[in-house]
Formats: sequence, structure tokens, C-alpha cells
Amino acid sequence: MTCWRSIFSHYDRFSQRLNLVAGRHPWVAGLSGLLLFCCLLTMLSLGVLDRIYPLSDVLPKRGALSEREGAPKAGELGFAQAVVDRYKRPLRAFPDHKGLWRYQVGLGDVAPDYLKAVINYEDRWFYYHPGFNPFSVVRAAWQNWRCGCIVSGGSTITMQVARRLDPHRRSLGGKLHQVLRAVQLEWHLSKEDILTLYLNYVPMGGVIEGVEAASRLYLDRSASELSLAQSALLAVLPQAPSRLRPDRYPERAQAARDKVLQRLYDFGVIDRQAFERAKLEAVAAWQPDMPILAPLLARKLHQQYPDRAVIQTTLDADIQAELQTLLQEDIQLYPKGHSAAILVADNATGEVVAYVGSADFLNQQRFGHVDMVQAIRSPGSTLKPFIYGLALEAGVIHSASLLRDTPRYQKEYQPENFARAFSGAVDTHTALRQSLNLPVVQVLEALTPERFAAALANVRTPYRMPAGSRPNLAMALGGGGFNLWDLVTLYSGLANKGQVKPLTALFQPSQEQMDTDSRWLISGETSWVVARLLRNARPDQTHNPSIRTHAPGIAWKTGTSYGFRDAWAVGVTPKLTIGVWVGRPDGTPAPGYFGAITALPILFRIQDFLDPDPVWGPMPDGVSMQSICWPLGLLSEETASEHCHVAHQAWVIRKQVPPTLRDDAMDGLLPNPLTIRLNENGERLSAGCLPARGSILRRRLALWPQPTEPWIPRRWRLTEQLPPLAQGCETDSLMSAPLHIIGLKNGERLLQPESQRDQPQPLQLVVSSVGGLGERDWFLNGRHQGRTEPGGDLPVTFHEPGDYELVALDQQGHIKRVRVQLEPSSRR
Repeated sequence: MTCWRSIFSHYDRFSQRLNLVAGRHPWVAGLSGLLLFCCLLTMLSLGVLDRIYPLSDVLPKRGALSEREGAPKAGELGFAQAVVDRYKRPLRAFPDHKGLWRYQVGLGDVAPDYLKAVINYEDRWFYYHPGFNPFSVVRAAWQNWRCGCIVSGGSTITMQVARRLDPHRRSLGGKLHQVLRAVQLEWHLSKEDILTLYLNYVPMGGVIEGVEAASRLYLDRSASELSLAQSALLAVLPQAPSRLRPDRYPERAQAARDKVLQRLYDFGVIDRQAFERAKLEAVAAWQPDMPILAPLLARKLHQQYPDRAVIQTTLDADIQAELQTLLQEDIQLYPKGHSAAILVADNATGEVVAYVGSADFLNQQRFGHVDMVQAIRSPGSTLKPFIYGLALEAGVIHSASLLRDTPRYQKEYQPENFARAFSGAVDTHTALRQSLNLPVVQVLEALTPERFAAALANVRTPYRMPAGSRPNLAMALGGGGFNLWDLVTLYSGLANKGQVKPLTALFQPSQEQMDTDSRWLISGETSWVVARLLRNARPDQTHNPSIRTHAPGIAWKTGTSYGFRDAWAVGVTPKLTIGVWVGRPDGTPAPGYFGAITALPILFRIQDFLDPDPVWGPMPDGVSMQSICWPLGLLSEETASEHCHVAHQAWVIRKQVPPTLRDDAMDGLLPNPLTIRLNENGERLSAGCLPARGSILRRRLALWPQPTEPWIPRRWRLTEQLPPLAQGCETDSLMSAPLHIIGLKNGERLLQPESQRDQPQPLQLVVSSVGGLGERDWFLNGRHQGRTEPGGDLPVTFHEPGDYELVALDQQGHIKRVRVQLEPSSRR
């Protein structure tokens, strides 16, 4: 309700009383009419004034002034757009079109002491005058005339707001213009709206305007946290902003502040004790400095929400500052062109706690302007846990399944391990802990790339494939695109019982929608098992006995993309998920810089700072620890003792114990376990062969996957488990797996060693074979090279550049050929 409308309502009641006595005193009726005429004349004058000088030309939209009518927009009030943390501490600000810094603030966001100081020092009659105070104007005019100088201005708070919204010259005409604008403001706005404008527009020195901006930049605190002394300081600052700046002239500022405190005491606003205590507080102010925290996130939000005066994020300014400093220091150890990024999220809420998009925002040599949290890069091995997790959920494997770290014979996709070596048979835990490539490709092939891609897309973290390509096995090793934001989103699901919720950097006062956007990736039991598989000993703590005997509190995984272009490390605790990327934003390879030596140490430093002693919940009821037997992969209690070659402990989910994965193209068509026929002497009977006398006996053999035979003890190989054939029985070709050559690939191009003293150097390699039956003979371009046992090694020498054909021939007459080309060295 405005001042003028209040006048008219009071006049209504007053005129009714006048009419009661009008019969006895006729002059009263005339007075009533005169008052009515004055009111009508004022309304008419204001209406004409509104048409000639519309207040809408300078006045913000009403919705920008009242919190009850919606959030203010930056463009409507001309505020600097402030991006703040969850506690409303500024991270970064963008000035308005005039280069001024204003942080939007409402009456409820300012300390009560400041409002008292402003009103009692600037305009005691603010709530009673119609925009200007005639007594103050007369007093100021008299004082100025007697002095011949400016002693006081006589401006009310409303008049000061009018001058800020519509500047005018310092002249009699300008002052009249200011008064008329003030009357217009009082006519159209409430006192609360006018005071809100004052709080936001009052000059505070230089390019700083408004109490919130001044409080943040001078005193490093919110206007709601101002003490009595600080309130008095900022209340008097607009009187002479340049002369009283506390950062430059603390003595002058303190003298002016004490003057305000004295007036508050004289008027009875504060008591003696508060007055004396406030005067003892020293004036200490920071040199105004615009913060640059989370600059890349702030830039992103500034572009997304250009109309918001204040963008409140979920970040913590203290954590953000610490991690930015950490990264700025660490990046100095890397060559020019390297950058890094950190993203930390709260698992319970999905809120981003820290967002460091580059290692040094102001360093162009390190591409500081490129946001590597959002950049699409190859994820390397970081998605392997979710391939295993989905396979565990689907019952394809268990945590101790026998997997193959062996070459992929007769397969279109033939990757290698990072170490360029093979381990043979490995369990799921070992394959994930050592980040082996061949086992995860085997599991993804059984799971299918399409199913993996669909699962990621369902939880809104899609795997971005190259244009025109379809989901394929290369996804297991980073053959596509991901960003750090999606990676942290995905990993946070391991702490949320398999539910993946989208991350947010925008603060929401209510978290009622916390779980409404969650989507299932895997079950709670599976997520616990995957997290437990990732809770491996930290490399920097492996010598600590307590660490070796207990699973560490952080589940972590590293990754390195092809060509050492991207180094990743992601860690999960029950509370936080931390993601780190290190590399060159321009995609230039950086040989030798991989995840375990670049990103992982940063990850552990962040964990030690934010969550040093995480504690995971107990094993879910749906998970049990069981003994598993290799090579069949079944429960030990369900496996015959002669078939249990190796026992492993496994976390079994919902009593699912799938057998060892088969690949008929590599293992042949033999059933497992394999039943063979024997005579009474224990000799093997091939198909169609009958014993000379006695009955037929049967024995079952547990077979290892054929590609793993070169890495297992000889006694477990198929040829060693098979008894010799009975006399008169023909060799059974079904008893052998396909013959393969190990050590050379068909079509491979070899490079001859560099010559010494103009003498060509021969190239010598060692090859072996798997599959087939019995001893095998080797031929190089038709010349016999030697004979080996199954799995035995054979040295082969290539003397001159040219084309070569290597042939292996087993006792069954099966042949395997490999054609290679030897090229001359570059020095020849």
C-alpha cells in the first residue's frame, strides 16, 4: 500500500467526521471540499507527470522488486550476475552493461542493524513522508545559504533512489526533477520496494554498488552477517564513497562510522553497552577483488541463465578454492599444454561439491579456457567395472569366474593388454584390478555391446560412438566418447545401491525430488560387489599392514586412452564420488602419462582431504561368500574333487553361480565336463571302438578353456588328461581343439633389426601352438624347422626381407598357416 493511497483512505474517514459537524459549523464543509480538491489536483498532476515522464522508463519491473512476485532478473535491475556457492558466498561475478558490480539482495537478506543504521542516519522520517521531507529541504537550504557552501543535502532515501535510477544535474531544476521522481516512486511503489532499491543501488565506492556487493568485497561476508559496527560503516559510506573507502582510508571511515553509532545511541536505537562495544571494533577491510572460483562452471551457468541476478550453486567455496590451488600446483610438474580437471559430487543428493574445469583458468598455454569436465574424450578403461557389473547382474559371470587373458584367435577384434603380455586364466577380480583388456572384451562379447550401450543410455550417461558406427567390442577399451560429468554420475551409482541419479550444480532448497530422477543400472547387491572389487589397496599405502589386511575405504579405477591422450582416475566412497582427468585438451598424445601415475595420486590427495576414513555398509543379505572350483566355475560343494583343480572365493549374488564362459569358436564343440570311454586297462576308446574283452568304463574330465592351456600346469591340459588310446582304436579328432599358432598373426608385418657394419641382422622370434593333438612339426617356407610338444616353444629365424609362410602340422594331419612379411630396417 503506497503512501498516497494511505492518505486517501485516511481522508475518507476524516471527511466522514467532518460531515457530522458540518451542520453546526458551515466552514467545516468548505475545508473538506478544499482538501478533496487538493487530493484530486495531486492525482491529476501525477497522472500528467506519468504521461510526460513515464516512470517505467527508469523503473525496474515490479516483479524484480518483490520476492513474493517471483525471482528478479539480472537485466531488469541491472545487477552484476553473481554465481555463488551453497552458502551464498560468491564464486564469480559478471558486471552489468556499465561495468558496475551489484549483487541482488532483499530486505530479508540484510542484517537488521544495517537497516536501523540506514534509516536513522539517512532518513528518520522515511516511513512518513511522501517522497521528500519539506522540513529537511528548508533546513538544508537555510544552512547552505548561510554558509555559502553545501552543508547538507536534505535528500530522503526515496530521493537518493530517484537520483540513482534517473541521474540529473546538480541544479535547482535537477533537484526539482529529483523531487518529482521521488513523488512518483512513492505513488507507484511501497516503502519496502523503495528501500529494496536503495539497498541494491546505493554507491559504495568505485564500481561497487549495493550493500551486498560492498559487504562481500570489503568485508568478505554476506550483508546478513554484518555486525553493528560494520552496519554503521556501510551505512555512512554512501555519503562520500571515494573519501571514506575503508580499504584505503580506514581512519576516515572509522570516524564517520563512530558518528553514525553516536547518532544511533542519541536516538535511543542502541544502548550504551552496544555503543561502546561497537566503537572498539577496528575498521578492517579487504582490497576489493572479484573472486574467480569455478570460473568455467560460472561461465556455463551465466550463458544458460542470463536473466538470473544470482545463481546459487551446490558448490562449497572452501573446497573449491582448495582443489583449484592443488591443481594449479600439481600441473607445474607437467609440460606446457597439459591441463587437468576435477569433479566431486555428493552421492546422497547428486549435488556437485567442487568443479575444477581446468588446471589454470588464466593460463592460455594450458588451454585454461577449455572446460574438461564437459569435454567428450575416450574413457579408456574406466567403464570396465560397469561391463562386469552388468554381466554379474545378468548371471553371465560371478566375481571369481574363470576368464581368458589370452590372444583372441580367429576373432575380428584382437586388442592387446597395456603391458603387451598375457596371463592365461584369470578371475574376474584380478582382471578388473589389473585392468586387463582381453577378459573384459570376452565378457562384453557375452553380454553384447548393444545391451551395454542401452544400459548406459537408460541412466542418461550415453556412450557416444563415432559417427556412423554401432555399439561394438571397442567400447570396453574406450572406443567412443564420455566426459567427466557422466563418468562421476555413473560411478556415484555404486554408492547408491545401483541407482544412478543425475548430477546438479544448481542449489535447490528442497530435496524432496532427491530420488525421483534415479534410474536403476544394477541391483544393490551387484553394486556392492562391484564396489568391493574396486576397493583395492592404494599403491601409496601398500606397505601399511593394516591397509593390506583390510579393504580400503575408497573404490577406485584408473583409465588411459589410446595414445596416452587421456589419463583418468575415479574414486567412490559412501559419501563422495571423485573424478580426475589429466591430459592435453588439444588431444596431442603424451606418452608415459597414464592414469595410475598422473590422475590417481591427485584422486588420493582429494580423498585424504575430503573423506579420509570412509566406512562402507555391511555385505547385503543377497550376497554370500562361496568357494568356487576351476575350471568348471561351479560351487565347490557341487563339484567332484577330481574336477576341482583350483578353488577360489567368490561373492555370489542371489545364489547365481554361472559356469565358466564358453566360446565354441575357440574351445571347439567338446562338452565340459567331457565323458570318455575306457576299457578295463584304463585305455581310451575312440568313437566306434569296442574293447577286446570286458565292459566299457566311463570317466569325466574337467576341461580348461583351450586358449589358456599354454599358461596352465601340464597335468591339466587336455592331452595330458586323456589316457592313451587302446590298441586298434583310431585317433578321434573330436578329442582335440582347433590348432592355433601363438606368437605371430596372419598378415603381420615384421621389421628387420638395424644393420651393423653393413651386415644384415636376422630376426629371431619364438612361437608356440595350442590345440591339435600330439606333437607338431613346423615348416618355414617349406623347410622343416623342428618338432615340439603341445604348447612347446620353437625359435624361428627370418634371415632376409621378404614373404614367409609358417606352417604347424599335428599328428592328426591338421594344418595351421600364418603368412607374414619381413621388411628391411630403415638404415639399409
